[in-house]
Amino acid sequence: MTVLHAGAAAPSHTFDVPSRLEAFCRNAAFDRPTLVLDTDRVEAQYRALKAGLGAADIHYAVKANPHPAILRRLVSLGSHFDAASVGEIALCLEAGARPDQISFGNTIKRLRDIAWAHERGIALFAADAEEELEKIAEAAPGAEVYIRLVVELSMADWPLTRKFGCDGPTALRLMARARELGLRPVGLSFHVGSQTRRSEMWAPTLDAVAAVWAEAQARGFGLTLLNIGGGFPAFYGETIEAPTEYAAGVMAMVRERMGEVPRVMAEPGRGLVAEAGMIAAEVVLVSRKSDRDLHRWVYLSIGRFSGLAETEGEAIRYQFATERDGDPVGPCIVAGPSCDSADVLYEKRPVNLPLTLRAGDRVLIRNTGAYTSTYSSVCFNGFPPLEVVAI
Repeated sequence: MTVLHAGAAAPSHTFDVPSRLEAFCRNAAFDRPTLVLDTDRVEAQYRALKAGLGAADIHYAVKANPHPAILRRLVSLGSHFDAASVGEIALCLEAGARPDQISFGNTIKRLRDIAWAHERGIALFAADAEEELEKIAEAAPGAEVYIRLVVELSMADWPLTRKFGCDGPTALRLMARARELGLRPVGLSFHVGSQTRRSEMWAPTLDAVAAVWAEAQARGFGLTLLNIGGGFPAFYGETIEAPTEYAAGVMAMVRERMGEVPRVMAEPGRGLVAEAGMIAAEVVLVSRKSDRDLHRWVYLSIGRFSGLAETEGEAIRYQFATERDGDPVGPCIVAGPSCDSADVLYEKRPVNLPLTLRAGDRVLIRNTGAYTSTYSSVCFNGFPPLEVVAI
């Protein structure tokens, strides 16, 4: 199989498959689509990001991949965690994380879930609405809260606008309301959008956040926490900056706009674990719809409902390796195996794959450590959920 390697002196990050992961996926026998995770690669990525982030705390976005082996490795490295539910909090605690290393970062929480988290020592919560603050005040009195800002200038491949956050004037009102409720409004949070490929793409968002930060300080809120969220990218075919340089670039822009913030949180998910995963699947069928059809259809044993949900809109462009790499290639439409017409992965921008591909050929899907096993359906069409193996 073809393996792409980045040159040691390259100024930007391109695909570099760890040989251990590549070898395992190529040589092991898999009866069904399987995600293989290399926890050594997770550690290497953590150290690289931390080198660039400096004093900022990494709060791993557990939703990206909550596999216990990943969580245990990150706990051993001193990582903190961003949890979206009581289920994720429980996983972090079971992996050995302390309550003070976990933030409840979802702005949409049930009252009883807030209470459950507070009873277990979680003391840092996100909010973007008055009713959410009222729930936190009732279930976690005296807790620290940070207010999430809406991001309207995202340059990410996968923007996270509209559903989360509030505008600047609302955030300032919420800080005042939090104080009235006996909470401690300690800071702001935002998310530039998943897969923001270059650090300079953060600039418009940071400009907007800095203006709210300055106004909050002028009003005497004494903010000490800035949660810069995620957005740290993985390689999906387009060149990205190396993680240390990327993180350092972001932190430099934060300091330029807000000075030395006492406490900075970063929430990488994709940027921490995506490149530590590879899915082993197989070709189920290769066909054409007519003699006039310009493109083959290549159907895989994995599709949108069994782990590749992020092909929605073809925003995330996974990279494929096959046993026939080196043979002549041609464009094809890639689809999953289910009886659902929406289960098409790439059609608007066809993928070049070997013309010799046949049913039964193994296909490896690179950099799939994030948002695959967590998106896999329970048993749609009777297909089993994505198997996961950690090495």
